[in-house]
Amino acid sequence: MSEFDLIRRYFTRPAPGALLGVGDDAALLQVGEGNVLAVSSDMLVSGTHFFPDTDPFLLGHKTLAVNLSDMAAMGAVPRWATLAIALPDADEAWLEQFSAGFFALAGQYGVDLVGGDTTRGPLNLCVTIFGEVPAQQALRRSGARPGDEIWVSGRLGDAALALAHLRGNIKLGADEFAACETALLQPQPRVALGLALHGVASSAIDISDGLLADLGHILDASEAGARLDFMALPVSLSVSRNYVQPLGIQCALAGGDDYELCFTAPAARHAEVLRIAAQLELPLARIGEIVAGRGCLVLDPVGDPINVGACGYDHFR
Repeated sequence: MSEFDLIRRYFTRPAPGALLGVGDDAALLQVGEGNVLAVSSDMLVSGTHFFPDTDPFLLGHKTLAVNLSDMAAMGAVPRWATLAIALPDADEAWLEQFSAGFFALAGQYGVDLVGGDTTRGPLNLCVTIFGEVPAQQALRRSGARPGDEIWVSGRLGDAALALAHLRGNIKLGADEFAACETALLQPQPRVALGLALHGVASSAIDISDGLLADLGHILDASEAGARLDFMALPVSLSVSRNYVQPLGIQCALAGGDDYELCFTAPAARHAEVLRIAAQLELPLARIGEIVAGRGCLVLDPVGDPINVGACGYDHFR
């Protein structure tokens, strides 16, 4: 099977939302009047971001999901994507499952694959995603102000706990591991939440490297500090059980791979945030507040600071 056969068979689909999709030197995309294009790229590397034997259907899902999460954090409607993929060989059974997982999620969010590249090499997956958002409604990292409440969606730490189990750092029961593994391999991008936060959130980011690391980006961009209530963090019973050891605390605060949204909103918008949670049937937890100054303080139930250690994942540390 040639490179071009591979593209035609597994990655060429109709792209009704594009003027021109896969098959030419570039895609042609028409954005709506008054909108700006939100663009983001994410790379997943075998051995760094996923185990080589990961189920290819789930890997196809996650490859797109992590990019959709960036669109959610900007409050953008995802529209188009390109996929650059390096493959050790053209394994047709693997490609069938990977592309099925990728396109199943793409269809759910109305995303057209409009181009990309293929080459032989160590397994490496890189998606560039394009979305639309009204210029004045894009969510940014730089809008947090003292007095704003800090919120997170969903649950934190399950993906990191699953990874710790796979690495042999902790032993989970079969049912516990199955639930945590779903969070690791099938993250759910919070696109609907990002759109609902237009005019409500003052800043937002998706949690990919750990809550403290990603909230830290909001604090840096906003030139502000934060105070967090550790016991307000939304975690599963599996994560909370492990609070007796540093690993459990680390998973909740700095584990990464959650792909939930962390956002800030003025305290006056509290009831509105709760209405959004009810409308989307998505748990949203208030975990702290933005304060003047710099840095982030995490407080235990009696108000003492928690020493967290590493604040999140960094590829070069």
